[in-house]
Amino acid sequence: MTTTSFDSTKESLVDLLASIESGETQLPDFQRGWIWDDEHIKSLIASISLSYPIGAIMMLETGNADVRLKPRLVEGVRLDNPGEPDRLILDGQQRLTSLFLSLSSGRAVETRDARGKPIKRWYYIAMRKALDPDADREEDVIRALPEDRMLKNFRGEVIADFSTPEREFEAGLFPVSQVLDCSNWRTEHNGYWDYDKDKVKLFDAFEKEIIKRFERYHVPLIFLRKETPKEAVCQVFEKVNTGGVSLTVFELLTATFAADDFNLREDWAARERRLRQNQVLKGLESTDFLQSLTLLATQARRLKALTAGTVEQDAPGISCKRRDILRLTLPDYRALADQTTEGFERAGRLLFGQKIFSSRDLPYRTQLTPLAAIMAVLGNRAENDGVRAKLARWYWCGVFGELYGGATESRFARDLPEVLGWVDGGPEPSTIADSNFVPTRLLTLRTRNSAAYKGLHALLLRDGGLDFRSGESINNQMYFEERIDIHHIFPQKWCETNGIEPGRCDSTVNKTPLSGKTNKAIGGNAPSVYLERVQRSAGIDTARMDQILASHVVDPKAIRTDDFNAFFKAREAALLDRIERAMGKPIAREVVEEGFEEAVEFQDEEMEAA
Repeated sequence: MTTTSFDSTKESLVDLLASIESGETQLPDFQRGWIWDDEHIKSLIASISLSYPIGAIMMLETGNADVRLKPRLVEGVRLDNPGEPDRLILDGQQRLTSLFLSLSSGRAVETRDARGKPIKRWYYIAMRKALDPDADREEDVIRALPEDRMLKNFRGEVIADFSTPEREFEAGLFPVSQVLDCSNWRTEHNGYWDYDKDKVKLFDAFEKEIIKRFERYHVPLIFLRKETPKEAVCQVFEKVNTGGVSLTVFELLTATFAADDFNLREDWAARERRLRQNQVLKGLESTDFLQSLTLLATQARRLKALTAGTVEQDAPGISCKRRDILRLTLPDYRALADQTTEGFERAGRLLFGQKIFSSRDLPYRTQLTPLAAIMAVLGNRAENDGVRAKLARWYWCGVFGELYGGATESRFARDLPEVLGWVDGGPEPSTIADSNFVPTRLLTLRTRNSAAYKGLHALLLRDGGLDFRSGESINNQMYFEERIDIHHIFPQKWCETNGIEPGRCDSTVNKTPLSGKTNKAIGGNAPSVYLERVQRSAGIDTARMDQILASHVVDPKAIRTDDFNAFFKAREAALLDRIERAMGKPIAREVVEEGFEEAVEFQDEEMEAA
């Protein structure tokens, strides 16, 4: 028999707000702060005053030992010693907080105006307008007043004062803060007017048509039972919380660890600052770190099971999917966080040695995850030349095989044991076996959206690409000081003038890493013109310039005679040679030029932000 993990019910607004005030209903600590502005609050109050639906609230029953989340009180609740809540709000924080603050807190609501400026507001209902069916409920009926309940002109002069109950009675403004128990306000109101028949009749009608709507209002609830697994809580929240801050596994794990008085957010912030000192790791995200750590944790569990005699097919697998991250324990994290951090630092140094100097030029951020785990296990062995050569080959196969875009968790799980086994003399990992570079791909590598595009230009620097002006190898300092970037060899303007197809002009075959100064000197000139200018200004003779061009696999004769076709054909072959050497495996060669018209634009899976 199939059972659901949730119940659908409804609860009166009165009881719901009372449970918030008592601390029986709280928020999980991963929920961000309350952020609704004045207009949203007015609209919410107006909806309830009309008995309009405000959407369902989702709650999680507490008590599951596997889903221990640190709770916190809803904004505005004042309790000295709050106990453990019976339930946590997963979706509906903004609505419930707004209602509690405006209806039950007894204090002015700290909110924001339309420009985001912090303000404090009391909310009122204009009684006569509320009974007018033609009045606009949000614009004419629901009023917001400053904390002192006075309206002032631009000179600060008071033009309307509602700061006492008597002034509220005179203006016919009913405070929303009294709507759940209006008995005292009603008595004082009627007494102030000496029980004038019309005033009493007005309030009676207002109570019947407006106040009773609040008292009788019921909110739909979706109630997740305590048996709901942690992964489902994360996924459900992610799906339903479209109007709030999307929940990540990091946020949920933060709340889980907080139940044991460990602040994951602070710990990660310190590690992030440390890791981002390496420019290559600037784009690293918390999920990348957790995935790498989870690979190590699941590997440790598997090895422990195998050591204890568990047969291989029954031992737990190595994995880093969301459910595996959510199963991390605080002891797991404490035991492996430093090792994982060092793994990422080693990974950054390896990529630095491959002439990848910044996160902008990193082909795949995702490939850092298995690389860091591999480095964490290898430790100092990763510094050995033979090991580094194998890791570099595995890395370039992933880049040029374009294997790390999209869903990659399964590949990460294979990479860790396979690469480590290969380092120890085992067979080549599947990433190397699976990698394949199609020669016509050169024609469609045109922008940084392509991992292989960025990888190819890093490879040119790694394999000795020299600066056009200084003739020096491009190192980290020069990369940033000289603003090295990927530029056209035959300029776009020249190509357009000479009828070169845009696809060929903009392909990676016609691009190479150049300094900003060199690119400025090139301008839109023919290569024969700008080469002479560069040589003259830098004092470089022809033979040396030919060596520099060759370091970028550019045929000197073709470029000096402005022969684009000869240049293109020679360089495509040379680039394929470089890719073959980096991958350590042959490419099925074909004549790229003949396939140009038929080449289909490759839809990049890897769309990393530069």
